[in-house]
Amino acid sequence: MRIFRPILGAFLCFALCLLAANCFAQRERFTAKKFVDKAGDTLRYCILDPDHDTLRSTPLVIFLHGSGERGLDNQAQLKWGAMNFATDQMMAMHPAVVIAPQCPPGQQWANVERTRNSAQGTLNAQPSKSMQALRELIDQIIKTQHIDTKRIYITGLSMGGFGTFDALERYPDLFAAALPVCGGGDASKISVAAHVPMWICAGADDPTVNNQYSVDMLLELRKAGAHPGFTLYPETGHLSWLSVYSDPHIIEWLFSQHKK
Repeated sequence: MRIFRPILGAFLCFALCLLAANCFAQRERFTAKKFVDKAGDTLRYCILDPDHDTLRSTPLVIFLHGSGERGLDNQAQLKWGAMNFATDQMMAMHPAVVIAPQCPPGQQWANVERTRNSAQGTLNAQPSKSMQALRELIDQIIKTQHIDTKRIYITGLSMGGFGTFDALERYPDLFAAALPVCGGGDASKISVAAHVPMWICAGADDPTVNNQYSVDMLLELRKAGAHPGFTLYPETGHLSWLSVYSDPHIIEWLFSQHKK
């Protein structure tokens, strides 16, 4: 038994080093950039360009991070979920331009008014500064990259899940599909995006974002005649996105969606 312990230790060390190398390689596939919008506000973002193929149009994925990844380093937004789009397998099966913007400190993706004792949010007329900058960035990417405008997808987790619903309510004709994770928004206005295929996900035991927010959006979409997917992960807290972005069925569904 003692003979095998050094071998096992060496194997585990090798496996951990290989995993770290793969994560580093995936992070290196994103290029950090800055965008200045018409108001003069700066939005930092990372972009994944799959293979620079100018002979075919490419899907565009917008990835919105959570509140803990806000900052100015232009790297923290890749911590959760975003790098799943940069694996060898993903880039081979579903090559896409992926934009992962970073919300500045103290700002939000969504501009929704919410009273302390109410689960219902009210969408404010104007988008947040970060959302406005993101919308202008998307327009620029569409002009400068060979994007398939019938395959623009948006997804986000936690604060990014709220941002996903916010973007859907403000720009319902922009997206081919949406994957909001542990988010919420103004349920009274989500019907404007009832035509957008959605898969809503949340954790059954989420202590941070009440999954009722997701349920409220789901119910209003159903009232409007939509048939969104909905997954409530049992015995799962706030990190439900670990299951979402590693689920090949969900990813296959996302990339199969096209605007008509």
